[in-house]
Amino acid sequence: MSRKKLSVTWPVPDNYEGVVNLITKEYPRLSAGFQQIARFLTQNPNSVALESINALASKCGTHSSSLVRFAQHFGFSGFKHMQTVFQTRIATAAPGFQERIRALEEELSRYSGTESVGHLHALVVRDIAALQDLLETVSADDLQRASVLLAEADTVYIAGQLRSEPIASLMRYLLTMLHRRVVLLDPSGGLAAEMAATMTQRDVLVAIAFRHYAKEVVTIADSAVARDIPLIALTDSQLSPLAKDAEVLFTIAEDEYTFSRSLAAPMCLIQSIATATAIRLHPNTDQTPRIPTVTETMMRKKVN
Repeated sequence: MSRKKLSVTWPVPDNYEGVVNLITKEYPRLSAGFQQIARFLTQNPNSVALESINALASKCGTHSSSLVRFAQHFGFSGFKHMQTVFQTRIATAAPGFQERIRALEEELSRYSGTESVGHLHALVVRDIAALQDLLETVSADDLQRASVLLAEADTVYIAGQLRSEPIASLMRYLLTMLHRRVVLLDPSGGLAAEMAATMTQRDVLVAIAFRHYAKEVVTIADSAVARDIPLIALTDSQLSPLAKDAEVLFTIAEDEYTFSRSLAAPMCLIQSIATATAIRLHPNTDQTPRIPTVTETMMRKKVN
């Protein structure tokens, strides 16, 4: 196919990061249909690299011709041209990554029935893929920067509602056990926004939201950024409303929306952030510090 000449004002990216950065930059100006495609492509990069255009269009809830037009909008000759860039992400990833993904896809195809055990296997296989993806996407620099903010802040505010509420609760528990001052912006009582108004520039906000983003969490994050309060965001892609102004951004790509979406990957990430913070607070510890539990703390008090 000959390259279609389009009046684009940017060089066509030749790597995955370039494609995502370009899509993120142009996202506010895209049509609603193209925004839907953009969200799917950035949230499911492995599927984009490995599956056919018809399968991707079905998962995305659109027509294959729309995927072609989307790719051409960004200067590619067609969707296949854009897909090859997504494939470079797998080809240049850690050794064995492509084989792991294919093995997981094969494993998943074995359990496509409707029996309960089939759903269990499917959920576990997807969790394995999501956890492995953390190793490819979470950088040491981001973990270090987040740990500095959490260790040095006067108060850590945490906002996470709906499906993200248990993630926020785990972070509150872990940081509290590290003797950090923590405020969970719980929506109960309708005071989350008022509690967030007490934040200062000496504090830090951890905002957690995935599709479909809790409006109050997004509002709290926007208000914090407007007041120059550092924001650590945990979300699903660079197109998330939490992503644009985050000082530290952690993205956890998710499979297409289903009832059984798991929290395994974000829970693991929260534990990693808390451990990095513990190391920051106790730099002279010879080994990775243990985060105490409430039971251990109570037992020590009884002994003393």
